[in-house]
Amino acid sequence: MKILLIGEYSRLHNSLKEGLTNLGHEVYILGTGDGFKNYGIDYDISPKFTTKNRFITKSLNAFRKLTSIDLHKVEIAINFKRLIPELRGFDHIQLINSDALETYPHYQIKLYNKLLQNNKQISLLICGDETPIVDYNLTGKLKYSVLSPYLYDRSLEKYFQYSLKYTNESYRRLFEHVLQLSNVLITSDLDYELPMRKMGFTTKFIPNPINTDKLKYIEPVINEKIIIFLGINRLSYLKKGIAYFEEALKIISVKYADKVEIIVTENIPYAEYIKLYDSAHILLDQVYGYDQGYNALEAMAKGKVVFTGAETEFTEHYNLKETVAINAVPDAKQIVDQLSYLIENPEKIIEISKNARSFIEREHSYIKIAEQYLKAWGLK
Repeated sequence: MKILLIGEYSRLHNSLKEGLTNLGHEVYILGTGDGFKNYGIDYDISPKFTTKNRFITKSLNAFRKLTSIDLHKVEIAINFKRLIPELRGFDHIQLINSDALETYPHYQIKLYNKLLQNNKQISLLICGDETPIVDYNLTGKLKYSVLSPYLYDRSLEKYFQYSLKYTNESYRRLFEHVLQLSNVLITSDLDYELPMRKMGFTTKFIPNPINTDKLKYIEPVINEKIIIFLGINRLSYLKKGIAYFEEALKIISVKYADKVEIIVTENIPYAEYIKLYDSAHILLDQVYGYDQGYNALEAMAKGKVVFTGAETEFTEHYNLKETVAINAVPDAKQIVDQLSYLIENPEKIIEISKNARSFIEREHSYIKIAEQYLKAWGLK
């Protein structure tokens, strides 16, 4: 089968491509590379002219303030439209989001329609912000969500513009249009499956694919110090609750000054990011999750003890009796207590590390997951 995956925010589509390719399918990824993360893509629609140099960027920013027109988005639309004649004969196309092309909604509606003229079918993957997800999270009915900081303090609205845009009428129309085009809606973890079900949508839940052949298990070796890693992305700082980790690390750095080494990075490319945390025993990911996101899963595959979403809904869904990750919540004191326990009981780090790898191999193997996608698409 010939398959096109549109959009890449976390390496999810790259791992899915590797699984599908392993099964003998012809797979291509189209996208922008997601800025500084620089994910691998086959068809590049990222803006080049509008980011050519600092002078052009400043001029275009000024133009956007005056006119509300973002020429970066316009250039992406032009780049995609130029590619459409090459994008034909696909048995299936999957969008990583209704906003997968990262341009204006009215452009995307026209471009998706044109794309489908020469291809068979399309599906929508729900693995991040999307109109129904944001709508449900704004109700405050969940114990917490990535929008909790905004619900507590509406003055933070400017920091949540990316999420809140999905409540705008133009993005609602875009979602509804993609919904009508799609033959299936797929959710990648419980943080999206739970709200979609609550909002009345029929979805197919398929866990994130992790390339367990490429990501080798690193058995923890604990010598003098336990290494704790925190990778900060400023764009998701509030949504991931990074401030709780920072507050906890200040306490831990004093309490266990001679027992820990703390590594903190900020806004670095994906390839550099995964190399930097290789030496770590513990990785701090997020506090507002029920299930693990992509970064957490890759770290678990490498045998890291990850502080992330591992709520009751998660353990019940997978019928887990053993600990595979630490359920981090928005409470710095609880995070300090959890870290302290691991530092004082290093044998637990080794135990959880092994559990984490086994869990990823059992539930997230990229080839098994690729087979589930084929079935959901109706290609198997």
